[in-house]
Order: sequence, then C-alpha cells, then structure tokens
Amino acid sequence: MAKAGKKYRAAAAKIEDRPYELKEALTVIKDAAFAKFDETVEVHMRLGVDPRHADQMVRGTIVLPHGTGRTMRVAVIAQGEKIKDAEAAGAEVVGGDDLVEKIAAGYLEFDALVATPDMMKGVGRLGKVLGPRGLMPNPKTGTVTFDVAKAIKEIKAGKVEYRVDKTGIIHAGVGKLSFGVEKLQENAQALMDAVMKAKPSAAKGKYVKAIHLASTMGPSITVTAALAEK
Repeated sequence: MAKAGKKYRAAAAKIEDRPYELKEALTVIKDAAFAKFDETVEVHMRLGVDPRHADQMVRGTIVLPHGTGRTMRVAVIAQGEKIKDAEAAGAEVVGGDDLVEKIAAGYLEFDALVATPDMMKGVGRLGKVLGPRGLMPNPKTGTVTFDVAKAIKEIKAGKVEYRVDKTGIIHAGVGKLSFGVEKLQENAQALMDAVMKAKPSAAKGKYVKAIHLASTMGPSITVTAALAEK
C-alpha cells in the first residue's frame, strides 16, 4: 500500500477523530488544504438503502445556490428550431444526427449532454459510450427535454446530479475551496436537503448513516449525520 505524503499526513493531523458540525468541518478543510490548485469540496453520504431495488434508488438534481465553480461545456442533440434555441442559450456544441455519429466515433469534448425527446432513438445507441461517463441524457435529470434553453441555463448555473452508487453512497462536488466557508456551507446543506427530500418510501431504518467531507487532495472529515435532517 502506498504511503501517504508528508503534506497529506500534516493535513490529517489537524483533524480530530469525531463528528464535526458542517461549518467547522469546512473551516478545517480550508485550513488544511495544501494543493497548488483550487480544489473541489466533495460531500459523500452513505445511505441506508439498497440500490439493487428500483424502489430504493436515490437520484435527482439540484442547482446549487452558488454554483459549482466549474465552467460547463454543454452539447445539445436536437433538430429544427430547437437547434437555434440551443445556440442562443449558449450551448458549445449543437447538432442532430451528425452529432450522434460524431460522438459514436469518439467525440467527447463536452461536460453535459442535452437531447430532445424526438432524438432519443439515435442517442439511445450511445449508451455504452455515454453511460460510463455519466453523460447519458435522462428525463429524471432534466437533460431529455424540449426546453433546451432552460436545461442549458441550469447546467451552466451549477446544476449537480446526485445518484446513489451500488454501495449505497452518494458522491457530489459542492464548490471550490476559493468559495469560502459560508458559500460552501450553503451549497453542501442544499445538497443534503435535496437528498433528504428524495428519500424513497421503501427505505427502512436509518436513512442517512454517515456523511463525510473532503477536498480533492485532502483527508476526509466526518460530519454529524443529523445535519441532513435540518
């Protein structure tokens, strides 16, 4: 097993072995940061659900109050007037069947993909390419829609998708360290609130089992799970 670096160990030494309040945890993360770039702050929530059962899947989207700090390149697959709408809304890449073929050939120079419902027959065959990268359009996340302008606006404003993985954990970035503690706190709480609202009726027992925060390069901090229930 690789040994943690000196800077990482120094950062970990600043963290006590106990649950932190959200604001306190973010303050420690910011103080312990050592990377030379603007790290992303990530929230990891372990839920008491079994994602193998469809009625216990937790998935949704939220536009963070202060965005993600990331510039999103949006691609849109549409036809007719919707192509003009997408271009006017600021999409970086717009096309129809030609864009489907381009993506099938390996083009992936975008961070989010929106498609109109009438184009999904062609887009559907891109599942093996887009699925593993989290780029497949889906009605549940608002990326399969005729209102392409709204979808583009939300993505660029800081829309985040959360989805429980096969181990029952949600992983999501909630902003950059440069945002400051207050903005990161509001973003993180907004995400937790959204996950709470998405609780499946089939979920039994304790819903939020654990919450951890971490920056891209930094150590993890345990946050009191009660924060999610506020």
